Amino acid sequence: MSNGYLFVMVGADDVPLYEYGVLTQRSEESSYSYHFKIHAALDAVDECMWRKTNMFLPNVDVCSNALVSAFVTAGSVRLMLLHEFRNDDGIKHFFTDVYELFIKIQLNPFHEPNSPIKSQHFDARVKGLARKYLKP
Repeated sequence: MSNGYLFVMVGADDVPLYEYGVLTQRSEESSYSYHFKIHAALDAVDECMWRKTNMFLPNVDVCSNALVSAFVTAGSVRLMLLHEFRNDDGIKHFFTDVYELFIKIQLNPFHEPNSPIKSQHFDARVKGLARKYLKP
């Protein structure tokens, strides 16, 4: 994985809410390995969120040259990023801005809580934030 990343939002009941990734290796096998690594890091994020008072949890887990950083909301929604580069400030800003977008989605009366986010506007904004902040 060279400068690729996978961003996933996981709900309170481990329900996947949103996913976006830039995978540098285009094989199906590498795509599964990204998902496997981020799924395996869920337990590490759960442990870390009870030990720390910050919402931003940098470098929670390490999986074969890949780091997992997380941001846990007040409602226990986990924003997780599997990445190979170190850019803690950029990742923190990315998580903060995505959290702000997530709050706006949750305040929409037509959005069902803890259901996948299918808004094209949300998707476009997250992709723009990723281009802005997630540079090695």
